[in-house]
Amino acid sequence: MPTLADNGYDAVGIGVFTPIKQPADGQVLDVDTRTHNALLRSLRCLGERGFALLTGRWRALRHVTTSPRKISHIVRAALELTHFEHGKTN
Repeated sequence: MPTLADNGYDAVGIGVFTPIKQPADGQVLDVDTRTHNALLRSLRCLGERGFALLTGRWRALRHVTTSPRKISHIVRAALELTHFEHGKTN
């Protein structure tokens, strides 16, 4: 599964996409690379915002120490309740 990460996870492995860093010699990144970085940031911010909304609303999700696989049912329920609360259900 592809994963979007910030610069702190640079070169961690296959499937982890991070922004391309600015060259140290002062050169400017080309337009394609800047666009790539902007797309990664815009996609990643949606996930960050969603996580902040869920953990801010549902106190039980703030101190979770279990694996993501085991918590998925609780997060799904919290997401569904949050959608219901904001009138976003189908």
